[in-house]
Amino acid sequence: MKRKKVLNNSGFMLVETLIVGVFIMGIFSLLYTNFFPLIGEYERYRDYDTVESTYVAHWARMIALKGLPDNIYNTAATKGYVDISDCNLYTNSDGVSSCSSFKAMNNVSKIYLTTYSTTNFKNFVKDNNSYDRRFREYIAYLPSYSKNTNKTSATGYYRVIVEYVSNDTYEYGNIEVYNDFSADECKDGLANYLLANIGSNGSTYDDGEDTFITGTEPNNYIWYSGKLWRAVSVNNEDKTVKLVTQQNISTLAYNENNKDTAFDASYIEKWLNDTSVDGFLGNLREPEKFIVMDSEWNATSTTDEEIKPTKTNMVTDAVGLISVYEYLMTYYNSGIDSSDSYLHNGLTWWTLSPYNNNRSWSISTYDGDVEEEDSAYEYGVRPAINLKCSVKIAGGNGTASNPYRLDGDNDTSLNGVRLNTRYSGEYIRFGTGANNLYRIVSHETSGLTKIVSSEPLSNGGSFLELAFGNNTFYASNNTIGSFLNGSYLTGGSYLTSSQVNMIQTNNVWYLGIVEDTIAGNGNYKLAKYSDESMTSTISRTTTATVGLLRFGELMSGAYELRDSDPDERIWLLTPQNSSYVWYVDGMGQLGAIGPAAFSYLVRPAMNLKSNVIITGGDGTQNNPFTISLG
Repeated sequence: MKRKKVLNNSGFMLVETLIVGVFIMGIFSLLYTNFFPLIGEYERYRDYDTVESTYVAHWARMIALKGLPDNIYNTAATKGYVDISDCNLYTNSDGVSSCSSFKAMNNVSKIYLTTYSTTNFKNFVKDNNSYDRRFREYIAYLPSYSKNTNKTSATGYYRVIVEYVSNDTYEYGNIEVYNDFSADECKDGLANYLLANIGSNGSTYDDGEDTFITGTEPNNYIWYSGKLWRAVSVNNEDKTVKLVTQQNISTLAYNENNKDTAFDASYIEKWLNDTSVDGFLGNLREPEKFIVMDSEWNATSTTDEEIKPTKTNMVTDAVGLISVYEYLMTYYNSGIDSSDSYLHNGLTWWTLSPYNNNRSWSISTYDGDVEEEDSAYEYGVRPAINLKCSVKIAGGNGTASNPYRLDGDNDTSLNGVRLNTRYSGEYIRFGTGANNLYRIVSHETSGLTKIVSSEPLSNGGSFLELAFGNNTFYASNNTIGSFLNGSYLTGGSYLTSSQVNMIQTNNVWYLGIVEDTIAGNGNYKLAKYSDESMTSTISRTTTATVGLLRFGELMSGAYELRDSDPDERIWLLTPQNSSYVWYVDGMGQLGAIGPAAFSYLVRPAMNLKSNVIITGGDGTQNNPFTISLG
């Protein structure tokens, strides 16, 4: 019988033993490199990320979202982190008090705002011995959160890190912050920047609804649509900015004599919101883009200018006036007199506020004090608007010589652009010597650009004075008309020959009668139109190359004089009746007098041709347009 061979399995068993040993070592290695660190991570998680720390971090986030201005987030985005422990940084809403209460209640010692990725902050803290060991360990423990590329400051994601004391031990927490101010159309708007850069001669006063700019000469000058404005206040909730023109733009009665002084449907409300070719609103640059078209104006009557009127008479309009209360808030709480207020322009002008049924509040020429006057008096008009919160600053520093320029109204390359595309109030280098500055009035004749001298004509260092004529109706052959269409136009002392060639000849000038408002119908529309409906122009006209501005016309109240001298009077084109002609005086008020009785100052007006183009400048007073024929 054959015997079976028995195989030797000892080698195979050795291999099995080696394989099992390697496997077991792998398991131990895996446990060592992953599980044990997880245990350590859990222990640190148990110590750091507690329910309490999450709660404290959550409220730190809420305070930051509510109170921190956008510039703090911008700093964090640029630098990677910012210390926000100081409650004075929380300038929005009631942020300062909310922050102080939060820190006191939770024994908070540090708060940091970082980008969503904590890499920069971790590197900053890592070797910084000004922080204690426990804080450095916590920051080192934090993930960098750098792998999530969708969550960045550009998309509105940040982190808040907080240190607080609990049971005599420093504890820590962190939480994600989403502040999508990048999607907020107001984030880079004018309001916050304006209030933060008022300058040493300005301050602010918050009445709980609006923050008013106060002081003698704050940095609140803004150039918009051919006019210099002053920023008066910022609405705390919607961040709109209220502006008022630096100059009077025209001169009107507030309303008819013995009529209700309500702003709604008054002479002045209609003038401000006139969208016709020579209306104020009609000549603003893209008003739907820049201003709140449905602004609410508090036109409530008040007998106490120091108390904010209740909102019982609200008027919805694009353009209004500032109220007497708003005017007082620009100086009353800053320890200065009305004469030193930045809104005191040395002229008389209407505020929005009625005093009673036949009187309204106005501002005095001499000291800027408030006075209640008969609403039928013809005083200066300083339009007010509310800029949208989304309007942004494009340049400037808010001073008179370098006002803020607005994005979309800061044209820098206008060479070759036709002048008839530009805006009422913009300055033009035109004329000679001391008489070389003019301003755009309107484009009431299609294709043409109406301009007027910025100041009354001067001759030999003194203002030129002329009688109007022998009757109240302007003509090219009466006293003032003969001069303007004769020696002024062709004599070579006031205009160059090339400038004369730019002027459209034989223009129509409207000679409608506007009565004294106290005695008759003083509606500004009657200076040009046959009735208040404005459906047809007045039949009484004259033809001349050079004329004057009408009663109530744009820029008729905007002029420069040596001082506020009531004896310095400037002729207007418009007759009051068959015996008197209107003039505007050095206080910004209207009057009327016989055409041959006295000699007054002259501001020539004319239309420039449709092919006049811009060759330089930006239309501001310091850099007027230069022009030529195209």
